[in-house]
Amino acid sequence: MQAFVTGGSGFVGSHLIDVLLGQGWRVRALFHRSPLARSAQVETVEGDIGDHAILEAGLEGADIVFHLASALGSTLISRREFQRINVQGTVALLKAARAKHVRRFIHVSSAGVLGSVKAADAVKETFPPRPVSVYDRTKLEAEKAALDFSSGAMDVVVVRPGWAYGPRDRRTFKLIKAIHKRKLVIMPRGKAFQTPVYIDDLVQGMLLAARSGRKGEIYHVAGKEILTSAEIVTAIARACRKKKPLLILPLFPSRLAAIALETAFALFRKEAPFSRSKLSFFIHSKPLSVAKAREELGYVPKFDFRRGIDLTLSWYRKAGWL
Repeated sequence: MQAFVTGGSGFVGSHLIDVLLGQGWRVRALFHRSPLARSAQVETVEGDIGDHAILEAGLEGADIVFHLASALGSTLISRREFQRINVQGTVALLKAARAKHVRRFIHVSSAGVLGSVKAADAVKETFPPRPVSVYDRTKLEAEKAALDFSSGAMDVVVVRPGWAYGPRDRRTFKLIKAIHKRKLVIMPRGKAFQTPVYIDDLVQGMLLAARSGRKGEIYHVAGKEILTSAEIVTAIARACRKKKPLLILPLFPSRLAAIALETAFALFRKEAPFSRSKLSFFIHSKPLSVAKAREELGYVPKFDFRRGIDLTLSWYRKAGWL
């Protein structure tokens, strides 16, 4: 089997490629600015997600696409660029895959498309999406485009991950490093429920969706527990053997702090250490039910957050990140 992977140089994509290679897959991967660490074992295609000629050449002979490439929630990315990469890039890849008669297309979406879930109970895939940020809105547009293609001849399955973490993850590392170094972590009052998923479980869920997912369906792939953002921070601090260096603020001052930092850091073309996109983790609940993935795919997450964060910290220490 040959897989074509976009976003292969990223956190999730690099782990997916490791597992695919370990299972004997042939892997071809698209990259733009960041070359793949395992390029010697992977056939690479350099280019932009919107370049149809490059996409069609990369998809030659592919049995399946894993589409992970996206513009993430940086305040330095324009709305136009989010739209170009997340939506138009997805449509371009879908068209190229259809032209090359690729058997299956796994579109990796985001729990952010749900927006802010008001209840603490885990929500199913049928929960009405109400995205908040421009990133979330473009991810929902891309998800809808993928499902539209599935209504025709294409075989598309959508995976919505929970809050993913694990070795090599630089986004979660920023929070972990702040706690480990006892730097100030600004956190608003209130409880936002998240469903952390360790990277090994997420990759397992993606591969199960590739093998057994039903055409045109969405599957939540998340961990065992629903935790508040405060519980996540507490667990990280405990694993680091540190006290929580928190500044607990009401929501309005937290937003003001985020806007002020975004404005100040934008002057130097740098991403702020605390921004409205990072604030979303603390205020917008995304508790995901994995019942559908369990029943239809046989998905069973193996890692609780305590074990997963211990393994993650161990990797960071060995890699010299901490």
